Amino acid sequence: MPAAQVTVDVPDGAAADLSLRSSLILTRIACAQGATRAQIMRDLSNLFSHKLSPAEWRKFALSDLEALCAAGLAKESRGRLTATEAGNEYVDQFLGRKGSSGGAWAETRDGRLVAKGLGVEPIGPKKLKALLTPDGLRAFILQKAYGLPVNGTQTTAKLRAQLAVVALERAFGNKIKTGLGAGSGFSAKAGRLLAGQLSSRPRDLGSDGKLVATLAAEVVDARQPDADALRAAILRKLADQALQENRKDTAAAPAKSPSARTVAAQTIEKPFAANDAGLPGAALPPTRRPDPAGFAKVVQGVAATCADGWAGNRKALIARVWNKLAALHPEWGLSEIEFKCMLAEAHRTGHLLLATADLKDKSQREEIEASAITYKNTQWHLIRVVEPQ
Repeated sequence: MPAAQVTVDVPDGAAADLSLRSSLILTRIACAQGATRAQIMRDLSNLFSHKLSPAEWRKFALSDLEALCAAGLAKESRGRLTATEAGNEYVDQFLGRKGSSGGAWAETRDGRLVAKGLGVEPIGPKKLKALLTPDGLRAFILQKAYGLPVNGTQTTAKLRAQLAVVALERAFGNKIKTGLGAGSGFSAKAGRLLAGQLSSRPRDLGSDGKLVATLAAEVVDARQPDADALRAAILRKLADQALQENRKDTAAAPAKSPSARTVAAQTIEKPFAANDAGLPGAALPPTRRPDPAGFAKVVQGVAATCADGWAGNRKALIARVWNKLAALHPEWGLSEIEFKCMLAEAHRTGHLLLATADLKDKSQREEIEASAITYKNTQWHLIRVVEPQ
């Protein structure tokens, strides 16, 4: 997993470079009123407990505490550790804040430390306030994971529309990156179904809130979609990186202290959906899917085989085309909702033309209903067949 590198300049005379693990411990010490050794063990143990036994964690923590005191970044008095001026300056730079040392541990942990785990740096007061809310946290996770504008303040409806566009890009094999406008044009249900294709188990998640919560939990590998579980998962990944960093340093130079004038911050890797390559049950790599022009050409060919009407005015029901295309191109791994949204986008961009069923023949009512695509104030049921010139 790639990591964003954050360079921290330690003041002159403040001793050496810190590992990420030591930086996390110093961050706890630099909170208001400092911390006892017992508080440090307790407050940071949850970050490392999935990888270290209590005895292992205690051993590493005590070693780091001694090193921090020796480096002049922390001091101990009457059993309580506090950060020195140099230590506070280091933590301010480590967390990307300006002269705001101190503060409660819970707020520092759930705010700037989570932001560092997400790779959302620097983070101003407005974004920090949003990050501390459950909806804002989920928004930041998904925005960072899917390359969306990062601000944490979108409504779940707007976020669902943005995710639907991401899903549509993937449906086209990520061969288009600009100009997509279908995300906000579909009905809420259609957009939610489309965005739901990003899940490891594509499905209708019932509401925008549940969609956002489920996808956010999957991105960070959280056990539950609640805010506490999301934060815990993010911080565990940050702790994982700290342990990996220390293992690499130990393997490379056993007799040398861990190097970290450059402190690595955890970033979220762009997730894969169930229909992407590399996951169990994945059909084929999405790069085998066509671009809009190629998609329209194939759809036209299939539509021509099942169209009704007369020369110059032949149309095919979308449901019939979908059934045939799904059988002809299983390697695309498309779902029906992806296919319909791709049709709408191809129509919007002029690659093909869709039409509404004017005469609702009772004998075709079920097929017409199954063919329906609702986009903004229009509903389409048919694909116009363009006759060869």
